[in-house]
Amino acid sequence: MGSRIKQYLSIYGSFFSTSFSAAMSFRGHFVLLILMDLVFYYTHLVSIDILYDHIQTIGIWDRQQLLFFASVMLAINQISMTLVSENYWIFPLSIRTGELDFSLIKPVNAVFLSFFRIIRPGSLINVCFTGPAVVYFGLQVGLSPLAWVCLPFAVVGGFLLQNAIEMFLSCAMFWMMDGTGINFIRVELQQLARWPDFVYPRLLRSSLTLVLPVLLIGSGPVRFLLDPTDGWPLVWLVGFLGLFWLLLGFFWRLGLKAYESASS
Repeated sequence: MGSRIKQYLSIYGSFFSTSFSAAMSFRGHFVLLILMDLVFYYTHLVSIDILYDHIQTIGIWDRQQLLFFASVMLAINQISMTLVSENYWIFPLSIRTGELDFSLIKPVNAVFLSFFRIIRPGSLINVCFTGPAVVYFGLQVGLSPLAWVCLPFAVVGGFLLQNAIEMFLSCAMFWMMDGTGINFIRVELQQLARWPDFVYPRLLRSSLTLVLPVLLIGSGPVRFLLDPTDGWPLVWLVGFLGLFWLLLGFFWRLGLKAYESASS
């Protein structure tokens, strides 16, 4: 088991060094990606702040609580943009061109090779913005000591659930001529997840919590962090995380049966 983990860490280290070398070969593009992310993070937080200049609360949360939620979602987004996001756009091309064959013949998990190969080092630098934002707004809402201890695990849990859902959806690309449209669905679901669950009508909220649980990505961890005595949001998050990883494994194997490789 230990040797297996060491093998994957070594492979991932190679992925990182390759991605970093490629990013530094185009320094202008590297810098622009950093600036683009920073502008997005800043405008998202400022837009929420402007809303609260006209109202006292949105649903059950005041200004600081919603800004804390937004900062947690930005942290989850930043991790996803760094580690996974580029691979979703490359995946349909690898299916269409048969390049996926090279991942399938290697003695390493094909899901790992397909979704964790390309890393965006520029987005990693932006942790200097998202990290302090989470800490600052966490102080503003008065997180308990237990919440501070659980905070990193809650953010990682949201990241894992988001990508379990998105990898599961990406399996649909095996049955499509061009799976790029799935990526636009992914992006729209991310937009929905960037707002707390209570802003949506009951039917839509139930669908996006119990069927395709994108609202649990941020609302689950943040509800727990604001009130650690209520552990149900985390229970739901962990439960759906396990479910969607199982579904991913099942539909990945099913998709491979439908996959027409370049050698077939």
